[in-house]
Amino acid sequence: MMAALGALLVRDLKLAARVGGSGLLGVVFFLMLVTLIPFALGPDLNLLSRIGPAILWIAAVLATLIGLDRLFQGDEEDGSLDLMRMSHVPLELVVIVKGLAHWLTTGFPLALLSPLFGLLLAQEPDAMLAVMATLMVGTPALTFIGGIGAALTASLPRGGLILAVLVLPLMIPTLIFGVSAAQAAIGGTVPFLTPFLVLAALSLVAIVTGAVASAAALRGGG
Repeated sequence: MMAALGALLVRDLKLAARVGGSGLLGVVFFLMLVTLIPFALGPDLNLLSRIGPAILWIAAVLATLIGLDRLFQGDEEDGSLDLMRMSHVPLELVVIVKGLAHWLTTGFPLALLSPLFGLLLAQEPDAMLAVMATLMVGTPALTFIGGIGAALTASLPRGGLILAVLVLPLMIPTLIFGVSAAQAAIGGTVPFLTPFLVLAALSLVAIVTGAVASAAALRGGG
């Protein structure tokens, strides 16, 4: 079973790394948003510094949606999903592995590159490290919440917009606590650890509930 899950992880990582894969597109989209917003707001560095964590988090939420509609749709189209349903490997574990592959190619690079992008938003070193930590902990929640929408729309030929409408409201708590933790690290009234631990708890809950809900949706779709 572990060999099958490992092969699935490697397969999804290779697919994401190809030209047009969701990983590269997510990073490019993230960079575009972070680059354009300072031009729209003007040269007020104090304003950029204050709202920088929120900009980075909103960009991460939108970039995570890139490629989520293809998380299960490609497997549905080529028949791989039917084999996964009939496999001896629990479908919940399959969902977790596919979600992990999506996070490794989307959320993880965004978190690693966020200090670099933070320079464009006049962020201090402490703020950049705080944003990176919160994105590292919080982006798994975005991926597995999005996975529920991806499973529900797997059989739809153009389900990207429907997926966004379904999952964006569910991502709001993660966004709130991610921005709150980043702001707390640079002088907020709330200790950094409080929203950060809530953010970590949200990711853990999202992984479990997302895997169960996505697997149930995929079984129902079959």
